[in-house]
Amino acid sequence: MTSTVVDLSEESPERAKYRAITLHNVEGLPQAERLTDDQRFAIDVVSRVLPFKTNNYVVNELINWDDVPNDPIFTLTFPQQHMLRDEHFDEVATLVSRDASRAEIDEAANRIRMTLNPHPAGQLEHNVPVLYEETVEGLQHKYEETVLLFPSNGQTCHAYCTFCFRWPQFVGLDDLKFATKQANGLVAYLRERPRVSDVLITGGDPMVMKTRRFKQYIDPILEDDPPNLRTIRIGTKALGYWPYRFTTDDDAEEMLDIFRRITATGRHLSIMAHFNHPRELSTPAVREATERIRETGAQIRTQSPIMRNINDTSDAWAEMWREQVRLGMIPYYMFVARDTGAKHFFEIPLVRAWEIFRGAYNQVSGLARTVRGPSMSAEPGKVAVSGPAEVAGQKVLTLTFLQGRDPDWVGRPFFAQYDESATWLNELRPAFGEEKFFFEDELAHRYEAGIGAGTEG
Repeated sequence: MTSTVVDLSEESPERAKYRAITLHNVEGLPQAERLTDDQRFAIDVVSRVLPFKTNNYVVNELINWDDVPNDPIFTLTFPQQHMLRDEHFDEVATLVSRDASRAEIDEAANRIRMTLNPHPAGQLEHNVPVLYEETVEGLQHKYEETVLLFPSNGQTCHAYCTFCFRWPQFVGLDDLKFATKQANGLVAYLRERPRVSDVLITGGDPMVMKTRRFKQYIDPILEDDPPNLRTIRIGTKALGYWPYRFTTDDDAEEMLDIFRRITATGRHLSIMAHFNHPRELSTPAVREATERIRETGAQIRTQSPIMRNINDTSDAWAEMWREQVRLGMIPYYMFVARDTGAKHFFEIPLVRAWEIFRGAYNQVSGLARTVRGPSMSAEPGKVAVSGPAEVAGQKVLTLTFLQGRDPDWVGRPFFAQYDESATWLNELRPAFGEEKFFFEDELAHRYEAGIGAGTEG
């Protein structure tokens, strides 16, 4: 790794100027002196496979360097050895140690990446919409009411989460990317899909874009004014990783003006904010950014996966939800860490996740109980763990669809054999001697028939 010094002095007038920290300059961090040689080597090795980027705000204002490597924000943003399986780490470590060529390391990294389930839940095979017998570039359409838009200029983030389920967007594997350079395909698609009411602009993080770039996606939508479009959502981690995007960035006010334009049309604008730990809500910058966003008429909904080593206590979630409500946000989802990337490092058994959820839910008022979960964004849909129960003398795990590829599945409870070790839907087995869950045959039929939310008409 190089050792270019990165000026991150808290007294510097450049403090609110965004500075990325990656593998190429992490050794230049003053805080890097606190890391052991083994920790530095692990960052080097793991970041050859999984994406690594953080920034001066995260490093200076969120990480408690006295608690590294156990600090949850450090774990959230800095690669660590056991985020790779031992055999994968050893393979790449050997190449790095002998100063192998970039091509040789990349070949090994790409091979390892393909074993990490780079596109979970059927994203690549079953979520790509079709219009006039052609796929629509840069869109995903899994649930009937909601279409996802992936702007090509938004396929990065202010910092990368080490658990990120969209890590393939950031590692240079172009055939694993969803992205589009314009919104014309979305506009045409909305015209032909009257049941679509929501567009979710996602990435990466669309808030990394300059406002002039973001306008190129929003303006065609607002100018076409599709009558079926009632809600625009923006998925972003900027409030957690770079709140200055909405306060002191050069074009912060222009971005807020776009928010005002959206709400002035009578549409609902929802900022889908990712907060993984209470500390991300603690700085003056995030509080000011939150206030400025809410003044535009937008609402902020919050979500996060539950993860070992980061937020696997009821107290952490209760604190986070209470503070979000105090700031005027709406707690929305507790997710289960998806079955991709470094899942083995972060995963928590579903029963334990439910216990943590219930323990937090019991601590908060009704205003925070808007949150749902723990929810798996699995191939058939969003499946919530509703907890253990005893039915007909058998201990079972109760599950419920919050969203489904078939809308008729939503709200239907079903039962799995009680299993304290299962961490994902595909590890569960139906209760009561059933061979399959109720949705499995229908899901297979939909796939065989090419039926999907984006294939009508």
